[in-house]
Amino acid sequence: EAKAAGATPVSSVAELARTSDVIITMLPDAPDVEKIALGEDGIESAARPGTLYVDMSTIDPGTSRRVAAQLAGRGIRMIDSPVARGVENARAGTLALMIGGDKADVDAAMPLLRTMADTITYCGPLGNGVAMKLVNNFLSAGIVSTVAEACAIGLKAGLPLDMIVAISGATGTNNAWMHKLMPSKAFLGDFSPGFMTPLARKDQRLALSFAEDMGVPLTLGKAVFDLLTQTAEVYPREDFTSILRVVGDGAGVKIRLAEADKPAA
Repeated sequence: EAKAAGATPVSSVAELARTSDVIITMLPDAPDVEKIALGEDGIESAARPGTLYVDMSTIDPGTSRRVAAQLAGRGIRMIDSPVARGVENARAGTLALMIGGDKADVDAAMPLLRTMADTITYCGPLGNGVAMKLVNNFLSAGIVSTVAEACAIGLKAGLPLDMIVAISGATGTNNAWMHKLMPSKAFLGDFSPGFMTPLARKDQRLALSFAEDMGVPLTLGKAVFDLLTQTAEVYPREDFTSILRVVGDGAGVKIRLAEADKPAA
C-alpha cells in the first residue's frame, strides 16, 4: 500500500538511515525504540551527521533521553513526538502531537509534522513530549474505567444508560469519553481496535513507573492497571474500551445504549 502511494521500500533500517534526512518511528515499546535506534544495523550505525530522528512512540522519558544522548554522539538530532487521537484522524492528517526537544530541531521537523496533525503542542526539552503523552493516556484509562464502573452501578439499579449519559452531560462530570467517543462506538457494542488493550496497559505501566521514579504516590492508577491487565487477558486484540465488557460482566449487566440492541430496519 505504501509503495503504491509512492514510498520507496528498503531492506533494512540501516539502508533507510543512510538514505534519509529525516527518520520517523512509531513503535510499541521502549525496547523496540532502543533496538531500532541503537541496535546492530540501526539508525546510529548508518545515519549521517545532521540527520533528524523523530520518535513518535509512547515510551518512557528516560529511554527517550538516553537514546537521544547516544545518537548525539554521532551528530544525529532527535525529538520525541508521541501521538494522540484515533485511526481516522491519522488517515485525515488531524492527529494531535506532543513534542519534546531542542526548539530548532522541532522547527526543522514541522513541515513534515503538519502533514500529520492539526494540533501540535511544544512541551519543552526532549522527553517532555512522552511525559505529556503518559499523563494524557493515564487520564484516558482512568476516565474509561470510572465510566464503566459508574454505568454498571446505574444499570444494576435499573437506570437506563441513555439517562446516565444525559445526566452526566448536564453536570460537572461531562467528559468526551462518555458523551462523544463511547456513544458512537463502545456503547453500541463496537470494540474494534482504535487503541488495543495491551498498548493501553503498557502506557499505564510506564506512567506508574515514571511516577514512582519521581516520588509521586498513586492509588487509583494501580487499580486501573489491574483492570487493564484483566481486560488484556480476555480481549488482547480489541480496543481498551473493552473495560466496559469486563466490568459489565462482573456486575451482570451489559453497558449498551438501548439503540444498540434494536434490530436493523
